[in-house]
Amino acid sequence: MTETMTVAGLDVHARSTHAAAIDVRSGELRRARFGAGTDEVVAWLLGLPAPVRACYEAGPTGFALYRAGEAAGVPVEVVAPSKTPRPSGDRIKTDRKDAELLARLLLAGQLAAVAVPSPAYEGARHLARAREQVRGDLMRGRHRVSKLLLLDGRVYLDGRAWTKRHRRWLERQRFEQSPAELAYADALAAVDGLVARKSVLDERLSRLACEGEWWPTVARLRCFRGIDTLTAFVLTLEIGAFARFARPQQLASWLGLVPSLSQSGESRAQGAITKTGSAYARRLLVEAAWQYLPRPDVGPALAERRAGQPAEVIQIALRAQRRLHRLYRSLQARGKPRNVVTVAVARELACFLWAAAVAD
Repeated sequence: MTETMTVAGLDVHARSTHAAAIDVRSGELRRARFGAGTDEVVAWLLGLPAPVRACYEAGPTGFALYRAGEAAGVPVEVVAPSKTPRPSGDRIKTDRKDAELLARLLLAGQLAAVAVPSPAYEGARHLARAREQVRGDLMRGRHRVSKLLLLDGRVYLDGRAWTKRHRRWLERQRFEQSPAELAYADALAAVDGLVARKSVLDERLSRLACEGEWWPTVARLRCFRGIDTLTAFVLTLEIGAFARFARPQQLASWLGLVPSLSQSGESRAQGAITKTGSAYARRLLVEAAWQYLPRPDVGPALAERRAGQPAEVIQIALRAQRRLHRLYRSLQARGKPRNVVTVAVARELACFLWAAAVAD
């Protein structure tokens, strides 16, 4: 740091921003409070003794302040709130104190910055997460329909639910009371609307995956069993640049797929996985891991996805099939619960994906 550097901490909310700046040379602390928006904040940062470093915690306000500072030539970092050290004995929390804490931690180098996506990545990520929200709404809507029928003692026993045959059975259901009939029709119409929305989003995401800068990575991830275009696209958007992780273990840790650890003195105990990072990406990896329980095989669809891809990437995908299938069988033979086995497979699958994404 130079003698004239100023560090600033920003506690950013929707309608207000509290700021604290420390002059490294003199130790002087300055405070300010701003309303909504980024213009006043950036102008205040530009008026501080240069060069200036500022930071704020990632949250619902997104990356607007980061991009406004970047456009003005002021480096503004976005830091991970889950990794911000906080005194356990401090029971008074205010926006002013949070801003000052961020400034002092930034000065001490105790903050971990998050990877900020490009506007194109962020826009595509919004669309992918909209599809995930519709998927969750659809699942809950289907549950409402089935539970409404169950209250009247009606259970579908002729095969799997939500097939064409099941849908025809649902249409034949009638209720004696007109209010119940209306409630059932409304619940069924809600499911139909969500199915249509999900189909539109699936089609748009599939086309978008082939158009942007992410396609080379998506094409490589599609070489793996259990990962189709949509899954590969979402993983690429959620993780971002795989090369930002120096080792595959770092990616697995970022995804929250590694066991938690409690160590003190001579005692050392591992617990459940940490579940940090993107829950969306973690769920997709766990779902894909189930596909490695059957013996290794390359079907027509997987062979088509691998066509034209680098030989090294295909070899990594083949090794993943053999390795993960053996891992599945060995852990099951040791009596491990199936969910625990699947998460362990998902952790190693993430490492194989990293190897394929960064391969030359």
